[in-house]
Amino acid sequence: MSTRHFLTLMDFGADELRYLIQRGAELKTMLRSGQIHEPLRGKSLGMIFEKSSTRTRVSFEVAMTQFGGASVFLSPRDTQLGRGEPIEDSARVLSRMVDAVMIRTFEHHKVETFAAHSHVPVINALTDDFHPCQLLADMQTYAEHRGSIQGSKVVWVGDGNNMCNSYINAARCFDFELVIAAPEGFEPDNQLLHDHSDRVRVEPDVHKAVAGAHLVVTDVWASMGQEAEQNDRVGAFASYQVSPALMDEADPEAIFMHCLPAHRGEEISTDMLDDPRAVVWDEAENRLHAQKALLEFLLTRQG
Repeated sequence: MSTRHFLTLMDFGADELRYLIQRGAELKTMLRSGQIHEPLRGKSLGMIFEKSSTRTRVSFEVAMTQFGGASVFLSPRDTQLGRGEPIEDSARVLSRMVDAVMIRTFEHHKVETFAAHSHVPVINALTDDFHPCQLLADMQTYAEHRGSIQGSKVVWVGDGNNMCNSYINAARCFDFELVIAAPEGFEPDNQLLHDHSDRVRVEPDVHKAVAGAHLVVTDVWASMGQEAEQNDRVGAFASYQVSPALMDEADPEAIFMHCLPAHRGEEISTDMLDDPRAVVWDEAENRLHAQKALLEFLLTRQG
């Protein structure tokens, strides 16, 4: 049986992804009812962080603890992914010592290279190109609040970044319409748009984009590594702020998501997270449950 990896949503079939969403909800219920479930007792997760994070580190560490396993945190000071020791060699060594590896880094080719030389499953916990773990949590959150997302209209507001790219993949995997409201020059990858043109389109006018939307999603205007562009980006994105007033233009049952951390007064208004349509706290919590479903699948029942 070949080793399965989770580098983008496209690595799993639609049925497998739906299973993960369902299983994440089941694991959430089990945890809240006090049920002990330790399918990963005796197993360990190596966690390589070249980009810092709050939610990613805590959710993966707690997931392994609740599953009876262990995690090993490796900061940029603890490993040199591609600097000094080649990525291929790091993968060959680390994958002989742990049962799975989670990587949060910059260049996407690093996780691809690591996975190609790893004996154990590799999970992309964020690269500059994709953030599939966040999409599992987002899809679970939508299912909890509104049921199936199939056939719904989802609107991405802001930068065509790694989260936007993963939403493009999600539109294919979960069968929904995606409208991207981004200013000129900040659209997502052209090839990715072309490959999914039957269900993804760009609409620069944010008001036209959100009309009738069932889910509105945004992210920071300047991601990690883009701090020098902050001032220019503020000017470019000034009219793309998500606020309760903008949400009023969406479907009456629309909900709002943000992967966090949020910059109030920039990509969202100061009061957006207090709006009852914002489900960001459930979304953040579901990183734990969705990733538990992913770890369980990769380490106990992968096909």
